[in-house]
Amino acid sequence: LASFISRLWQIHIFGEGNTRTTAVFFIKYLRSLGFAATNDIFAENAWYFRNALVRANYTDLQKGIHETTEYLEIFLRNLLLEENHPLQNRTLHVSGLWTDEKVYMEEKKVDIQSEKVYFEEKKADIEALPSPKSANFSARTNVHIQRLFHEYGYDGIFGRSAAMDLLGLKSSGTSKLLSNLVQAGIIEPVSGHGKGKYRFVDNR
Repeated sequence: LASFISRLWQIHIFGEGNTRTTAVFFIKYLRSLGFAATNDIFAENAWYFRNALVRANYTDLQKGIHETTEYLEIFLRNLLLEENHPLQNRTLHVSGLWTDEKVYMEEKKVDIQSEKVYFEEKKADIEALPSPKSANFSARTNVHIQRLFHEYGYDGIFGRSAAMDLLGLKSSGTSKLLSNLVQAGIIEPVSGHGKGKYRFVDNR
């Protein structure tokens, strides 16, 4: 089942919402097999499920990274066998797998100036972002704003489905969030990219 769903997700047929579509299909497929599958675990662990799908399809032989379904299998054991394994995103990280530290550090030294420029630009971008506090947003909403901005910046364009996948929110919660951000002047609708697309308002 883990291999089946990871290969299905890998097709990535849609521009947005592939993970959510895969989850809905998988629930219906499991029900056809007699499992009493619900959306609860997918909704509560959307980010883990998405990253587990990535790890099931990602390979970098030079760095010793191989695709693995072990994280999907843990997810499925919780879903189908009612086990209670912790689903923590940090367990999916591939950091620490590089063995040639000397080569890695030399590469970082060569690239240090460009990295410094990059982070200075990101710092300027974040400082230019309209203050969420002015709209009396909650701490959780502030986190959502920063995650969206980190992913898309001022130039990226996103819709509700992309925001749902990124933030792990339900449809209604995402719609409310985007509406509030539009009203606060933090994001704005854009045309020419399909219905319901937004970008951050550039006040730099």
